[in-house]
Amino acid sequence: MLRFGLVVLVFIAHSWLPAQAHEVKAPGGLQLASVNAAVAYADGEKLLFGKNADRQVPIASVTKLMTALVVMDSGQSLNEWLEFRKRHIPAPANAYTRIRVGSELKRGDILRIALMSSENFAAYTLARHYPGGYDGFVTAMNDKAAELGMESTVFVDPTGLSVANQASAADLVRLVVAANKYPEIRNYSTTRYFTASFRQPRYRLPFGNTNALVHRDSWGVGISKTGYLSEAGRCLVMLHQFEGRQLVTVLLDSLGTRSPMGDAGRIRRWLSTGNSGTVAAAARDYARQKNEAYAESETSVSSN
Repeated sequence: MLRFGLVVLVFIAHSWLPAQAHEVKAPGGLQLASVNAAVAYADGEKLLFGKNADRQVPIASVTKLMTALVVMDSGQSLNEWLEFRKRHIPAPANAYTRIRVGSELKRGDILRIALMSSENFAAYTLARHYPGGYDGFVTAMNDKAAELGMESTVFVDPTGLSVANQASAADLVRLVVAANKYPEIRNYSTTRYFTASFRQPRYRLPFGNTNALVHRDSWGVGISKTGYLSEAGRCLVMLHQFEGRQLVTVLLDSLGTRSPMGDAGRIRRWLSTGNSGTVAAAARDYARQKNEAYAESETSVSSN
């Protein structure tokens, strides 16, 4: 029986399916660098663990997982060659790319580099070639979020470059479970290395996966997406094997590049042993500052 108190209120797990009772793993021993987190089995009905799991926050390039879901739901051919057109609107943030405007690549390969390497021009191009155009694509992203019951989620662009793309950690568990139904998303998001062959003009570019854990066979990563904006911190959503089951791990807003991967290891250790180990002092200070900022923002909104 859990003892009710502040620690339970901080770490309480939230049901991520409607009308389900709350369930929480005993929180003692679990420390994370990430400010917001959610953990669940892909075939389960409740979160195993939540840390600010219902807080709506920027999700950066984790957005591209919804971009992939909309592309796959559309039924458009993955073998169709698409042109990388010049942006019709400015990018919300730095959108450096090595891809040449006017060149072409197959839709499936564009989706692959958007997921594995977080290529922003690739995600933008997928939206431009949607039947309803760019605006129709963003609408479809929000419609899909509503369909999945992602009540704290909003999208304004397909790349995640906009800080206005926001969701909760619990919502992103739903997104990962939905994306897991598509073998193409599983394959593309966990591709370790890929060389894209463009045409008009003909050239090739190498890409690598932004999640180092996909290179480790012991993790059995089935879906992966990273993200980063200064406002969002370091983010990671992942589905991987754990003791014969598929575990969904959502980690949002960490200080360091390696922090989300370290947290993934801490979660796995905690589930196995009940103790995760410690978090660096700098990461704890970062989380404290971010939580204080969120509390001030919520107080300001409520007072208005």
